[in-house]
Amino acid sequence: MRRETIVNIIILALLAAVPLAANLFDNPYLITLATRAAVLALAGVGLNLALGYGGLVSFGHAAFFGLGGYAAGIVFSHAFSGQPIPLFGLALAGSQQTWVLWLVAIGVSGLGALVIGALSLRTSGVYFIMITLAFAQMIYYFAISWPAYGGEDGLSTYIRSQFFGINMMVPLNYYLLAAGVLVAAVALSAMLVRSRFGLALQGARQNEARSVSLGIAPYRIRLTAFVISGMITGLAGAMFADLYKFVSPTMMSWSMSGEIMIFVILGGVGRLFGPLAGAMLFVTLEHLLGGVTEYWQFLLGLLLLLVVLFARGGVIGILAGGQRHV
Repeated sequence: MRRETIVNIIILALLAAVPLAANLFDNPYLITLATRAAVLALAGVGLNLALGYGGLVSFGHAAFFGLGGYAAGIVFSHAFSGQPIPLFGLALAGSQQTWVLWLVAIGVSGLGALVIGALSLRTSGVYFIMITLAFAQMIYYFAISWPAYGGEDGLSTYIRSQFFGINMMVPLNYYLLAAGVLVAAVALSAMLVRSRFGLALQGARQNEARSVSLGIAPYRIRLTAFVISGMITGLAGAMFADLYKFVSPTMMSWSMSGEIMIFVILGGVGRLFGPLAGAMLFVTLEHLLGGVTEYWQFLLGLLLLLVVLFARGGVIGILAGGQRHV
């Protein structure tokens, strides 16, 4: 068994041990922190598919994170208020069912990724980075100027959605759901990476000219990966909004895009469990250092600098001894 596989198993074991640790130390807040890490890691899994395997340095993934959050929050709020959703002259009913909110979030974020990706992927390099950032900022400012759903103040939903009769207001229940979705997303990512689609995507990243000579259309492959990436990130946004019972334009800000990228870089770009390791480390530092100094981001930035300069494989790469295995 390769060392990276062992590291991945240990990470999964840590994920499963959170409820036991919370009970052992009589600290239920550990479950909330772990849920936050799981949801943010899910967003990182989405970005990692585009960045780690497709070489697409998107600085606008917060747009999909926010679109998913707003889509779920709006549908939920209309179910809570009893008012229909006005959409292109139609009056659609809201819903409090988790699976409905997830489908809406995935659909809206996927459509957004399709539009943004179709235009952005006609560029490359720094132009691609800037155009994805520009789209994200456009959506961010639109959300701020949308008074029907809170504008700059955001939108509160007060309670969590309903998942087949399970009480999602119980922290442990929501954590188990978030952890299950995260594991499923990692499994989907592994399946995609090992498929012919994944090999074509990585081939286009490594040598586009050779991919074209083999009959592969890099634009279509990258656009498909970008859309799937946006859908996974949008699902994370819906779960984040449900976790905190609140959605706001800050979910779409450039700083949120930066945070999602930090998870991937800290854990290891192109590493299957990299986003999970990075999100766990980020949330841990945020919790431990945030109570010591309000400038804890300086220490995070220093750590990120060290990783970029001396450990490009991230936490997973360090623990796995430089091996790369998905």
